[in-house]
Amino acid sequence: MLLILFHRILIGTAIVFGVGFAAWEFLNYRQTGALSDLLIGVGSAVAAALFAYYLKNLKRFVSY
Repeated sequence: MLLILFHRILIGTAIVFGVGFAAWEFLNYRQTGALSDLLIGVGSAVAAALFAYYLKNLKRFVSY
């Protein structure tokens, strides 16, 4: 059970950092207009959304 708790904390941290990194890249895109900043921001936001889906449905993916 402690391993599942640690896994939830780790995935939650990944979501928070993914959203923060996406916001940072979107702000960089607004300042520079570089397409790479926009693409990295979108990719990070998508990854954070997928991690959030995984965390919400963890019981389906992991049998304990």
